[in-house]
Amino acid sequence: SALPSPVPPGLPDRFRMFRSCEWEVLERSLNILQASDFYWGPLSVGEAHAKLQREPVGTYLVRDSSQGNCLFSLSVRMPTGPVSLRISFQEGYFRLKNWFSDCVVRLLELVVAGTRNNPLHFDEMGGTPLV
Repeated sequence: SALPSPVPPGLPDRFRMFRSCEWEVLERSLNILQASDFYWGPLSVGEAHAKLQREPVGTYLVRDSSQGNCLFSLSVRMPTGPVSLRISFQEGYFRLKNWFSDCVVRLLELVVAGTRNNPLHFDEMGGTPLV
């Protein structure tokens, strides 16, 4: 389940320069993401983990990444506690492990559907699979 919170409209000013085709993908995806109930915008990793600590396992939120080379992070409540995974943006696609899409929300839909039968493993999760 997603941890809902509204984010003010408008594009964040922290994004680097993009080629026009990348900017179109980013702007469209960000508009869809802002309309979702799980995008928290500029939330620190500590704040995200504190919010998720009180939530059931599997609860997630998307926030702006604090890493300069990533735009967004997926923070998830795992059995061992909250973890954050970077969502990269390369050549017009958002990527999380082997999954990719030109829309962050669609990427998350693919990951949720795909991990039902084939859990993902990330070093950040200490061997705990993401389902």
